[in-house]
Amino acid sequence: MRAREVGPGVWAAAGGVTTDGTTRADRSAAQAMAPWRARQFLGGRALLRSLLAEVVPPVAGADLVPGPNGKPVLAGWPDVGVSISHDEEYVAVGVAAGRRVGVDVQTPPDPVPASMLRRCARRHLDELAVLPPRRRDRVFTEIWAVQEACVKVDGSGIGGRPWRIDVPPDEDEGDWRGVRWRKLRDLADPPVACAWDGGDR
Repeated sequence: MRAREVGPGVWAAAGGVTTDGTTRADRSAAQAMAPWRARQFLGGRALLRSLLAEVVPPVAGADLVPGPNGKPVLAGWPDVGVSISHDEEYVAVGVAAGRRVGVDVQTPPDPVPASMLRRCARRHLDELAVLPPRRRDRVFTEIWAVQEACVKVDGSGIGGRPWRIDVPPDEDEGDWRGVRWRKLRDLADPPVACAWDGGDR
């Protein structure tokens, strides 16, 4: 696991899928899932529990339950925000003390469909157009990871229309509607992003 504090009281971690460290409740929740889905599900929970044990030890064993919009929350610990993302063989998690958090990991598509470029990169299309194809695909995926992380902060997901969030390809951090975001290039091979609100929930 690679982990770091990305903002005041906000931590993110990423790594490969492992199911070590899950709780009985985690394993019970995964029983009805398809094997590939159960592996991703448990991998996310294992990484989250590992990060919690490192940064907020008292809550590491708390049950994860669906909150508003299905976003997971720690039962009995409403002031500790959590977020989980998985894509293929990678998982990423976020933990925030006293605030909401969103995290996303994305494996670059090969290639990125032109329609996705137009929808998500919008006013930065000219900047992406001059990049070599593999670099363009990765830069686009960094943009998409930030957009997804931002809408995960409040659990709005696709309904929050993440493609409307402006993410300049050459900036590593920024703001969107009171949400701070940051690209985390040092956590995993695929792009990872984390976003969090200002607290005072």
